[in-house]
Amino acid sequence: MNLPKELRYSEEHEWVKQEDGKVRIGITDFAQSELGDIVFVELPSVGDTLTADEPFGSVESVKTVSELYAPVSGTVVEINEELDDSPEFVNESPYEKAWMVVVEPSDAAQIDGLMTAEQYEEMTKED
Repeated sequence: MNLPKELRYSEEHEWVKQEDGKVRIGITDFAQSELGDIVFVELPSVGDTLTADEPFGSVESVKTVSELYAPVSGTVVEINEELDDSPEFVNESPYEKAWMVVVEPSDAAQIDGLMTAEQYEEMTKED
């Protein structure tokens, strides 16, 4: 399982990368492997407000539809429009090509409450 050490992780299997006061969010390698082949990604719109631990979109695979949960609260400032035409990026490149949204967090301290790569790895071992 690929787990970049510089990222933070949520219990709902999203990753967070801090960038210049904003955060880039996607789903983890573990999540995409559990879901199987991704066929559709539903994302919020730029300007939408996300609330931590609340759904903000969904990922549809050949097996199931899974909700995406916001790891932090904030305003969506960018979405990955490439996922409309290429949802398979989630399977191929969950940390590079398949980021989902960029958010301006309303409370940056929420990031500190997310798991480190080591903590996330421990949690996924228990699943």
